[in-house]
Amino acid sequence: MPLMKFAPLFLLLSIAACTSEPPPPAAPPPTKVGVITLQAEPVALTTELVGRTTPYLMSEVRPQVAGIVKARLFEEGSLVKAGDVLYQIEPAPFQATVNEAQAALANAQATVAAARLKSERFADLVKIDAVARQDADDAQATYRQSVANVAQQKAALESAQIQLRFTKITAPISGRIGRSAVTAGALVGVNQTDALATIRALDPVYVDMNQSSASLLRLKRMLGSGQVDPGATEVSLRLEDGTIYGHTGQLKFSEVAVDQETGSVTLRATFPNPDEVLLPGMYVQAIVNEAVEPRGILAPQQGIMRDAKGNALALVVDADNKVAQRAVDTSRAIGNTWLIAKGLAAGDRLIVEGVEKTRAGAVVEPLDVSKTFAGAKPSAAGGEQPAVPATDGPSASSAAAPSAASAAKPAAASSATPNASSPAEKQ
Repeated sequence: MPLMKFAPLFLLLSIAACTSEPPPPAAPPPTKVGVITLQAEPVALTTELVGRTTPYLMSEVRPQVAGIVKARLFEEGSLVKAGDVLYQIEPAPFQATVNEAQAALANAQATVAAARLKSERFADLVKIDAVARQDADDAQATYRQSVANVAQQKAALESAQIQLRFTKITAPISGRIGRSAVTAGALVGVNQTDALATIRALDPVYVDMNQSSASLLRLKRMLGSGQVDPGATEVSLRLEDGTIYGHTGQLKFSEVAVDQETGSVTLRATFPNPDEVLLPGMYVQAIVNEAVEPRGILAPQQGIMRDAKGNALALVVDADNKVAQRAVDTSRAIGNTWLIAKGLAAGDRLIVEGVEKTRAGAVVEPLDVSKTFAGAKPSAAGGEQPAVPATDGPSASSAAAPSAASAAKPAAASSATPNASSPAEKQ
């Protein structure tokens, strides 16, 4: 009976226990994301141009007299100095001409002595009317003709000696000489079309580049508006095998006219070439410093995404640790970073790690990973802290700036836009 009294109470407690809701779960902790704080820094705007090397000096060795080549006096491919004898043409016919001219001069000099004495004698006799004045005048004219004949024979002798000297074909400039087109025993002439050999001075060496007139106009517009500062005249080279040439050159010349067929302007730079690494006709890529953007913003490519339309987006963390989405414009690439034209500013905390784990409006826990991305930008080999170079290149493969060659110089970023499927971009 006592148990029956408490049965309704147990029933009510059981029903209450079954109908009560469980307590809500605890809120998840904020997602951890890696961020870097963007900073403004000088960015050197450079352009990467295709170029060809040309010799500083070039001379084709040609004969100035006709004859048979008696000997070749140089080693093909060797260095020669101006004045070195390269070929010897058979000198016997020219020596005979010199001997003949010397004899003619001696004869003329002997004649002039007799004519002078006769002219002086007749001049005295005409004063006492011992000879006719006409005879005295004729004697004086004969003397003057003899003097002129001596001068003529001297000139003939000098010409013959010059021709004899031309039988020794000498190097007009110092440099490295190429292969010989003739051998001993060959007949050469003054008006032949083929050169006997070619000498090229290779230190220093020229690099001729072509820049589109549109790029030149864009640069002048930026300089005129004050958006960028003028750059240095130093030029770096990337060789055919992809390595950076160990010496920097100087921009010396810009063509004053635009090529009507290509729409480009020719630029010329000179490079030291002590080891003769650069050979004439070599294909190179020249990295030319054009201007400096004094407050450039560089963002790691891991922090830049692409939407379905290919527009660049970035996620930043605000002061309340909330994620905000920004539409950005990227102009150039530098190694693993983008040069930002619009959308990000100095001081923004850009998410570079954990982008796929968060979304706009979410609260996150930002972790500073600046040290991890410190090596994303190319750095100089020296102790100075350089600006970041920006390269306006023809392709994505040319986006990276030189490292060794641009030591202690502003780093370069490329205006070439990598493919949307690049690992650095996220759909």
